[in-house]
Amino acid sequence: MNMKNAQKKQAAEATLKYIDSDMIVGLGTGSTVAYFLEALAQSDRRVIGVTTSKITSQRCAELNIPIVDIDEVDHIDVTVDGADEVDTYLNGIKGGGAALLMEKIVAKNSRENIWIVDSSKVHDTLGSFPLPVEVIPYGSGQLIRQFADKGLFPKLRRQADNNQPVVTDAGHYIIDCHMQTINNPYALAEYLESQVGVVEHGLFLAICDRVIIGGETLQIQSRQQNQMI
Repeated sequence: MNMKNAQKKQAAEATLKYIDSDMIVGLGTGSTVAYFLEALAQSDRRVIGVTTSKITSQRCAELNIPIVDIDEVDHIDVTVDGADEVDTYLNGIKGGGAALLMEKIVAKNSRENIWIVDSSKVHDTLGSFPLPVEVIPYGSGQLIRQFADKGLFPKLRRQADNNQPVVTDAGHYIIDCHMQTINNPYALAEYLESQVGVVEHGLFLAICDRVIIGGETLQIQSRQQNQMI
């Protein structure tokens, strides 16, 4: 196992301390969450999961983790998810796995949100990871032109094997904006939300309550305090 994967596994396993039996747990999408699912399945915690993608639902079935539809529960105790980038304010960019819409729906309906990441995902300012924007297919080319005029450096996400557009679980396209630095994420979020045809964007602002960062020293950062263990 390489160092990055070892950090992901470390962060994922450390998250179990925040999970109790009988909780309703939101289950994110991605390689770091995959380690969490394995750790959860091997633990003595008996939870009900609410998943954020077909991939996560399939993995839960393989691991015998029971899941329900989000509309079948009246609350979600805690959601555990990864992030493509996190800044010092616990804001983040998500959507590298094309699951940002469902991830944000689950996150917004959760009492607590925990992100698990390796140390390479933490930066002072967001933007080094391309910002995903989920859009409806109709008129997506027009949005690409508008984003280009805005200086967002957009590019339609395509499948590597056949060059066809990536289609999300909800049937939408992803436009990745390669800006390098996002100086005002709140203003950018407001702009994107006002554009007709945009379904959701990958800026997750003031959503995360705690970030667990794998590394030589495991770090747990929260909105209330920062601590290292």
